[in-house]
Amino acid sequence: MKFFVYILKSLKDGSYYVGSTNNLENRLKRHNEGRVNYTKPRRPWKLVYMEEHPDRSSAAKRENEIKAHKRRAFISALIEKSWPTSGVAEVAAIPHLFEC
Repeated sequence: MKFFVYILKSLKDGSYYVGSTNNLENRLKRHNEGRVNYTKPRRPWKLVYMEEHPDRSSAAKRENEIKAHKRRAFISALIEKSWPTSGVAEVAAIPHLFEC
């Protein structure tokens, strides 16, 4: 089963949220419906980055690597460096997730 590491950006205050899931479309929907306590007050959210992983453990490891940096500059550079080339093959199947 595929898992995804994703980064959301709040359209309200510009903050980022890093997470992982096996159902990216459903997870984004839950964030924007206010069904995730941490992200609820910062809605709406836009998907700005994603990586595909073969299993939950590798996705969780990568999520923790990204979170360990704790710097907005690192996340911004990761997004900028990867868009629009890296990871786009996976995005082609779900381009609507990057729209808001």
